[in-house]
Amino acid sequence: MTTTDPYTYWAPTGGHPPQTDLLTDRAIVTEAYTVIPRGVMRDIVTSNLPEWTQTRAWVLSKPVAGGAVTFSQTILEVAPGGGADKPEPQVEVEGFIFVMAGQLDIAHEGRTHTLTPGGYAFLPAGSTWSAKSTGTEAARFHWIRKRYQPAAGLTPEAAFGNEVDVEPAAMPGTDNRWRTTRPLDPENLAYDMHVNIVTFEPGAVIPFAETHEMEHGLYVLEGKAVYRVNGDWVEVQEGDFISMRAFCPQACYAGGPGRFRYLLYKDVNRQVEL
Repeated sequence: MTTTDPYTYWAPTGGHPPQTDLLTDRAIVTEAYTVIPRGVMRDIVTSNLPEWTQTRAWVLSKPVAGGAVTFSQTILEVAPGGGADKPEPQVEVEGFIFVMAGQLDIAHEGRTHTLTPGGYAFLPAGSTWSAKSTGTEAARFHWIRKRYQPAAGLTPEAAFGNEVDVEPAAMPGTDNRWRTTRPLDPENLAYDMHVNIVTFEPGAVIPFAETHEMEHGLYVLEGKAVYRVNGDWVEVQEGDFISMRAFCPQACYAGGPGRFRYLLYKDVNRQVEL
């Protein structure tokens, strides 16, 4: 049995906690994984991007020594009327956008696509695109970037849509209690990255410690759970982010009264590089 309530998307709004709050939090950085809880996404840790106007950003992950190396992941907050005419400064970099709040117009190769919460866009490396916040409230969205790894004879196409229009696939043997929404076809090897939405009904689990070559960026959209990363149990809730290095063991169980959903980046390596 699954819930049919509308999807919700937790997005940061900034601000600062009062001086009376304790400093203790769940933020942690290790060689295998990083946890950035939503409580640290405050005004003081925002960044300004030179290509974007009326915008501030929370950088969740970028290639750094000792961390994930294949991708960057940033939450942007763009005030109405703000945006970028040429958002991507590197021609070899592809991008994926996922909207959590507001309205974002993406003009790609002469055609405009309007994205609302749950909307997504895959933007191939080298394509021409722009972005503008066109709603009555700030647009808040994820922007995931990766240097494209070309493969002979394969060219990825741009993709636009909304998760509600993509049929989730149930994981085998779970009675549809663990399912994955895949905006990009995983069988199409032209794509060297995927961004999926994973949904667990209350009590559902990943019943073993996944250990594989993919790096992951995991942002909790809804609910709460306990995640197992590299031997540690970490409590997470909507708005939290986990970055996992390649081969970091991972598992989880949905521990809240409602469903647990997250946005999941994972790289797709072309081959083992020596």
